[in-house]
Amino acid sequence: MELWFTEEHTDNVRFTMKVDKHIFSEQSPFQRIDFLDTYEFGRVFALDGIIMLTQRDEFIYHDMIVHVPMAANPDIKKVLVIGGGDGGSVRELTRYSAVESIEMVEIDQRVVECCRDFLPQTSSKLDDPRVKLFYEDGIKFISTKHKEYDLIIVDSTDPIGPGEGLFTEAFYKNCFEALKDDGILVNQHESPYYENTASLMKRTHKRIKQFFPIAKVYQIHIPTYASGHWLFGFASKKYDPVKDLDDKAWNSLGLETEYYNTELHKASFALPNYVIKMLEEA
Repeated sequence: MELWFTEEHTDNVRFTMKVDKHIFSEQSPFQRIDFLDTYEFGRVFALDGIIMLTQRDEFIYHDMIVHVPMAANPDIKKVLVIGGGDGGSVRELTRYSAVESIEMVEIDQRVVECCRDFLPQTSSKLDDPRVKLFYEDGIKFISTKHKEYDLIIVDSTDPIGPGEGLFTEAFYKNCFEALKDDGILVNQHESPYYENTASLMKRTHKRIKQFFPIAKVYQIHIPTYASGHWLFGFASKKYDPVKDLDDKAWNSLGLETEYYNTELHKASFALPNYVIKMLEEA
């Protein structure tokens, strides 16, 4: 008997992978948590039946959500991660010796606990002395902050369930207020390819650019995400992610990355025409 995991990308498109073993399943107070071992992508972490990451391609997501803003401003010292319970974003942030404080706010404590047990690949740096974990609602947490952070990374699920409030106008306004005068906000921006995710992408971009003088979008390829074509948003009060990139400064750090490099950094902001048009219409 064969076991297969299927995620529905649209009403007419499904993504399926062959499963070796279903490792763990639990219904937390917020969502269903699953871990599976697959033949092609290694260990898979899913929430409510949607793939959050796989052992094989998680480095793409975490490289690009962290190293792009860190290269745009090499003086980042205080970082807030909202979501990110798997620990991958924190892992990449801890590689920067100049970073002094990393706060991670995750609403579902069980996600963090389970990822510690089943995904040591991503959660290995959650005990770094610079890291402080908060198990609470990121929306309420950010609303009390004022000019505290150099960088906010919104490493969230899709805008459904616990992640829905992380895509509202009020939330982005609060992020703006919580950032210092040269602060940067990076968030996952959905896919432009399918109609359902493209509408979310446009809505997100429209809301962010209401508050930030610089609001741009960059792209990555993640095989296990819907369509494989995924976007991140880069918003800042001061820094342009391409014009202000200091290649020499970042490369002098000597960080070994599997996906990110400074040439790719610049190229990732060059978008296909159909995506440019969508963003202009947002």
